Amino acid sequence: MMTHPLLPKLRQLRLSGMVETLDLRAAQSIERQLSPTEFLALLLDDELERRNQRRLALRLAQSGCDSQKTLVHFDFAAAPGVNRILIQDLATCTFIARHENILLCGPTGVGKSHVANGLGIEALKREFRVLSYPAHHLLKNLHAAQASGGHARLLSKILNTDLLILDDFGLYPLTPQAAQDLYEIIRQRPTKRVIE
Repeated sequence: MMTHPLLPKLRQLRLSGMVETLDLRAAQSIERQLSPTEFLALLLDDELERRNQRRLALRLAQSGCDSQKTLVHFDFAAAPGVNRILIQDLATCTFIARHENILLCGPTGVGKSHVANGLGIEALKREFRVLSYPAHHLLKNLHAAQASGGHARLLSKILNTDLLILDDFGLYPLTPQAAQDLYEIIRQRPTKRVIE
């Protein structure tokens, strides 16, 4: 059925989600005796799902989050000190709407970065804007942006994101300029969200 007369029209309309599933949906339509409206609804669902997945992939790439470090992949058995119920509650992302900050503390290797990244991915799925940086990289980027003239734009992006994840906070000593930049970020985001 790859020569179906709808294929060129779907391609011309840039409905690649429908193109990819047309054969499957046509077979299902015949097998289940679906009405034309039901068949069209299935194709539209496929297109919407493909577009949602593309948007999520783009937001994920722009966020700095690691797609492999999700909460589904977090091994709670290996980190018995991590409160699973609390993490599941945080995964709803209601803390973002409530403008609450979260500080994940603990020794090296207990999963703080993985949990923070997983929460970032959950926020992306809910269409929040997310930025995730190791703190020293963020501050280094801000410093470099001052020299290149992009400081105001980068700072605006940081201040206006829904969820800012600063990882490895305190791992490296701060220069006076980095400390000032960090202070400005925290001071100017009083109603924004930060995970450290």
